[in-house]
Amino acid sequence: MGADDGRKSVGPAEAVLKYVGFHVPTASNKAHDHQGPSATRACTLFLSTTPQHGRLRHTLLANVSAAPARPLLPLRARRGWGLSSLRNATFHEDYHPLSEIDDFVREMAGLRPDLVTVRRVGRSAMGREMVSLVISSGERGKARDARKKLAFVIIGAQHAREWIATATSLYLAHALVSDSSEPHSLSRLLDVFDFYIVPVPNPDGYEYTWEHDRFWYKTRQRLGAKHECLGIDMNRNWGYKWKAQKRARGSSGDPCSHWYPGQRPFEAPEVNNIANMVAQIPDLVGFLDLRSYGQMLSSPFSYSCSATPKDAEDQLEAGLGAAWRMAQVHGTAMTTGSLCSNLYRAPGNVLDWMYKRAKAKYSYAVHLRDTGTYGFALPPQWIRPVGEETSAMVKYLAKFIATRMKREL
Repeated sequence: MGADDGRKSVGPAEAVLKYVGFHVPTASNKAHDHQGPSATRACTLFLSTTPQHGRLRHTLLANVSAAPARPLLPLRARRGWGLSSLRNATFHEDYHPLSEIDDFVREMAGLRPDLVTVRRVGRSAMGREMVSLVISSGERGKARDARKKLAFVIIGAQHAREWIATATSLYLAHALVSDSSEPHSLSRLLDVFDFYIVPVPNPDGYEYTWEHDRFWYKTRQRLGAKHECLGIDMNRNWGYKWKAQKRARGSSGDPCSHWYPGQRPFEAPEVNNIANMVAQIPDLVGFLDLRSYGQMLSSPFSYSCSATPKDAEDQLEAGLGAAWRMAQVHGTAMTTGSLCSNLYRAPGNVLDWMYKRAKAKYSYAVHLRDTGTYGFALPPQWIRPVGEETSAMVKYLAKFIATRMKREL
């Protein structure tokens, strides 16, 4: 459900955009406003990713006169992905529904029980189980000193429609357990780091994008009998500088808004679950919030464009190097800077909480490809290239952090 559910169409493209929260960019709009591509382009993309036979059938199509939808390619058999090899695996050629992501997680743990542990994080608002992949070579791995390992947390799509974020988190997990001889392998990082990856922080919303509404944004939490709309924006519900706003139609104080932050911090059980998980992780130094779209690598803060972190110099230096390294893989240019300056002011963001509360010094929000041509509907053929360049970014950040922490990597 949403603010526009059941309303009549005012034109095919405009109706679709209104429903999914997009706007038609004008000359005054920033390229990274993240509302979506043009009306015609967004409507075409939307319809092209909606199979006539069912899994992504959108209720709005009944009210929109448009060209017939093009069915998606059939899903691959759940076995036969070839996960023993990062280079040859077919899993990263497609996006996957929640059930197949669960299969991938289990298969990773089965293939590399020496490295991968699947841990329960908690349950979503609708009772779905949330899991993390803990990827570790042991307490000290192959480290050349007796110090404990450093920790790095990565999360996939908090906003359900950002499929490339979840797909990339799965690619990174695969890269971490792949043989070091393979291109884009990250396994050597396990000598110094333990990685904690939550591929699907918003399982209810993510499943909803496959079954009903490809561009759903929030969680699917019921907000009470008085509210007609469902869901909280997870990335405005974290407990650092969280702020409730006055209710105004279309603002983040409106429960029907995409940006509704909830009535209190950590109201979303998904947010609370991840925060509890992070609180139990020792020696946390790195964090990545994978997002789309815009090609930005952003450091704190999100709540303010004037506040400066005490670690801003180190964060910027690492970020600039990581963006440079990322561009060496496929030429993808990344904008760097604070999240507020790159995007907009948004209190209650996970980035700020991870930096200030969880004390992860090197915390970043990573808006992956592209810059608006496809937007949230990035075609699946880009999953592997995005994974490869993001792996290069992670490797650079890990080596930078290890050097600053006087660890040999």
